[in-house]
Amino acid sequence: MKRLIVHTEAELELWQAADYYETKASGLGLDFELEVRRAFFDIQEAPNRWPVRQNGACCFLLHRFPYAIYYIEIEDIIWIVAVAHMRREPYYWRNRLNQ
Repeated sequence: MKRLIVHTEAELELWQAADYYETKASGLGLDFELEVRRAFFDIQEAPNRWPVRQNGACCFLLHRFPYAIYYIEIEDIIWIVAVAHMRREPYYWRNRLNQ
């Protein structure tokens, strides 16, 4: 299984969203975090299962929450570029691909 690296801004997006959901209902933030962690595991197990978008990043859509995980497979690693809300400015994270 390839090693997973999470961009620092993607990690921040994960925790901000979890905090937001926790303010809406007790335990909901934890549910969000667990779904993202399961998604990370699924991506590690089969990174080629999800479609590659025009920008070269693959997109994993969460089931319960309106978020997508964008990632790139680079040799022996999987780089999580964004944990992005689907109803906000699309592709705001593209500049991370050049870092």
